[in-house]
Amino acid sequence: MNGQSPQTVSGKTCQVSLSGYDLINSPRFNKGTAFSDEERDAFDLHGLLPPHVGSLDEQVERRLHALREQPTPFNRYSVLRDLQDMNETLFYALLLRNIQEMLPLVYTPTVGEGCQRFSEIWKKPRGLFLSYSNKDRIEQILNHSYYDSVKCIVVSDGERILGLGDQGAGGMGIPIGKMALYTALGGIHPEHCLPILLDVGTDNEERLKSPLYIGWRHHRVRGEEYDAFVDTFVNAVEKRWPHVLLQWEDFARTNATRLLERYRDQLCTFNDDIQGTAAIAAATLLSAINVTGVPLEQQKVVVLGFGTAGIGIANLLLQLMQDKGIPEADARNRIYAIGRYGLITENGNGVRSEQLPYGRKEQEVRDWRQPNGEITLLNVIRHAKPTVLIGVSGQPGAFTESAIREMARHTDRPVIFPLSNPVSCSEANPQDLLDWTEGRALIGTGSPFPKVSFGGKNVPIDQTNNSYIFPGLALGIIASKAKRVTDTMILAAAKELARLVPTQTNKQASLLPSLSDSRQLSRSIAQAVGRQAIQDGQAQVADEESLELELQANIWDPVYVPYQRAY
Repeated sequence: MNGQSPQTVSGKTCQVSLSGYDLINSPRFNKGTAFSDEERDAFDLHGLLPPHVGSLDEQVERRLHALREQPTPFNRYSVLRDLQDMNETLFYALLLRNIQEMLPLVYTPTVGEGCQRFSEIWKKPRGLFLSYSNKDRIEQILNHSYYDSVKCIVVSDGERILGLGDQGAGGMGIPIGKMALYTALGGIHPEHCLPILLDVGTDNEERLKSPLYIGWRHHRVRGEEYDAFVDTFVNAVEKRWPHVLLQWEDFARTNATRLLERYRDQLCTFNDDIQGTAAIAAATLLSAINVTGVPLEQQKVVVLGFGTAGIGIANLLLQLMQDKGIPEADARNRIYAIGRYGLITENGNGVRSEQLPYGRKEQEVRDWRQPNGEITLLNVIRHAKPTVLIGVSGQPGAFTESAIREMARHTDRPVIFPLSNPVSCSEANPQDLLDWTEGRALIGTGSPFPKVSFGGKNVPIDQTNNSYIFPGLALGIIASKAKRVTDTMILAAAKELARLVPTQTNKQASLLPSLSDSRQLSRSIAQAVGRQAIQDGQAQVADEESLELELQANIWDPVYVPYQRAY
């Protein structure tokens, strides 16, 4: 590509050295039938294209029609992946103009099946597969000139893909999908985005035995060898791009928190499963509070599933409560954490060190236990009488009818967020939640659900998805040239989204804004994050005026610009 891109232009014209097949086969530069007659002359395209000269608008309509003809969401996902690898401008124009329809296809829930069947549909390189067998070549791989413009990376090792577990190399579908939303929702140019899969093997026997599997056919590398490999990767990234943003995605519980803690002071990095999930959950809860009128400092919150996401949510809510003037101990006492073996207690079975700060004292919960000693969700609800229930357990149906009905007995407007992805892993179906609470529940789900019916009305269900947060968070980090990602920057993202929710002015409105407004939402969040980075001393822009100029410079619109031949 010789370092060129449609963003590196003189005026509104891009200088391009590619021609013929090379130009058409470049997803970054291809226009398909929208190449003008003059461009077809200049770039030797006559005969390679049908004679009709089209427009981006026509192409979007044509692709949209073809997409809707596909029989299943997975087929549509596959078609969109092919389009992204053929013509990025058209792909993003299609997404941006049809966000509500496209988001469930390029991301949750369809991306889950996309990861499971990734090897079936892989055709062209996108991003980088850094395999353990190539651990000594990582610097060499990253040093290719094609990646000179990279500003942000999403990386996964494929071990905990949504609620689906270990997908090995198929986990690449997640970084690709996240990066697509960096661009579609945040406006970050695709040439700045690099998806990476750390292929350290897989323990998924179905993948290992499949003749179609494209990954390294080896059981997962663990322990010191794994840590050394990740360290080699991080050091190579830091050397290649000293100011890059690195987002960790879908790492297993045993690795996610410790990797974030290990590297967060070494480079600009965050973990979306931990911090992005926390931010969207907090913002949606603040929106629900606009409806219920019960202030945050009076809420009692149960978090079911106390791994990386659950702990992240608890920590951010704790921070918000402390901002309201509640002492830390009192705020922590308003959060009930339920893990694999029931309520987290000080001396409980299998309690990990990072969970222990939320462990309840034995004398408090002695009478809550069942005969087998476990304290279940129903036991917690019956005794604690929570106002908020958040699920990040990955366990379908974990919000049982008895538990929800018990919650509704004690709370006028129970706030219930089954956030696990994909739909097959959701803790509850929204229709059931409304039925069990006589229509009083305020619901947010991790995956998109259709409207549900109650009392003769169709009730829309808010998708409480990280896609509201991470594109704007990333844009703000990039625009402010932040050296590190602080907890207060994450909190700023959550607060800004909460400031923009419809319930600020209408208690009958949806808990979250329409995703069709995603570009403006992301820009507002980016401004808030950038301002916080300046306040935290992490920004490398001098002031808000400079931040605004950088924001404008880093937002890309998917439109065709005229090309001139560069010889």
